[in-house]
Amino acid sequence: MDIKDIQNLIRFVSKSDVAEVTYKTDEFEISIKTNNGSVVYAPAVHHHQPVHPVSVPHAASPAPEVSQQPAVSSPASEDTSKYVTIKSPMIGTFYRKPSPDKEVFVNVGDVISTGSVVCVIEAMKLFNEIESEVSGKIVKILVDDASPVEFDQPLFLVDPS
Repeated sequence: MDIKDIQNLIRFVSKSDVAEVTYKTDEFEISIKTNNGSVVYAPAVHHHQPVHPVSVPHAASPAPEVSQQPAVSSPASEDTSKYVTIKSPMIGTFYRKPSPDKEVFVNVGDVISTGSVVCVIEAMKLFNEIESEVSGKIVKILVDDASPVEFDQPLFLVDPS
């Protein structure tokens, strides 16, 4: 099971009425539980345990659909439609620096290119470098350092021009 499979499992649990999912293999066991609407991770490593098939119960009702409505902007807010949003590819904790004693990856006004590392997101004790998929100038950082982020949450606004 790779990180993408784990992320998909986490998304499933967070968007459904399932309270807990446990997945076991010969190498590891991962339990994902919901607690007041948020997902709690409980990875554990157990060697020499028999493999048991895991059945994931389907939600009693389908997850509610999220409607994509344009954001209502106040007159004081600027037009962000010309900017590209860099979004979080996973659930975790957002960090602007690779470590506490290092400089931040990017600041407002920095010019980045495709593949530039813009932040790290820690998920289940793994620090994942998040690379930009667009070239341009950082115009806004939308998340505070060391804050929890959700899958697909906007992190940065980039002016691609």
